[in-house]
Amino acid sequence: MLDISWSELLGIIVVALVVVGPKDLPRLMRSAGQWAGRARAMADQFRRSFDDMARQAELDELRAEVTKLQNDAINSAIIDGSNESLGITTESPLAGTAISSAPVIEEVGAAPPKFDIGEAYVPPGEPAPASSQPETPAPAGSADAPKETVSS
Repeated sequence: MLDISWSELLGIIVVALVVVGPKDLPRLMRSAGQWAGRARAMADQFRRSFDDMARQAELDELRAEVTKLQNDAINSAIIDGSNESLGITTESPLAGTAISSAPVIEEVGAAPPKFDIGEAYVPPGEPAPASSQPETPAPAGSADAPKETVSS
């Protein structure tokens, strides 16, 4: 960067104070700082764009090399006539096992599942179906029998 010593910097500040004056010196320093910030931002943007271009050129070279290697592998497989250079095996996974020519039929249950839901579901607003079994009265001594009440 700039090779300025402390004594030279002090001399520049004294000259600026005499030329510009103490009243306008803060405004001058602020505008100088803004110009320096803009110059740094432009330098950073230039560096980033240069880095991006270099990275893109490297990626393009790598893509070309990978494509060339893939094409070489495919071409060598076509010339050799073998699929093994591509990683494709022609051996059957069932090789060496006895396979019956008769079809295999699995046993499956034919009956539908049975649900224990008690009474049939009746949607609201529809009359209940008549039961197929007549009601039988409960024996007189059982707990379910209706109790007679004596009123006095």
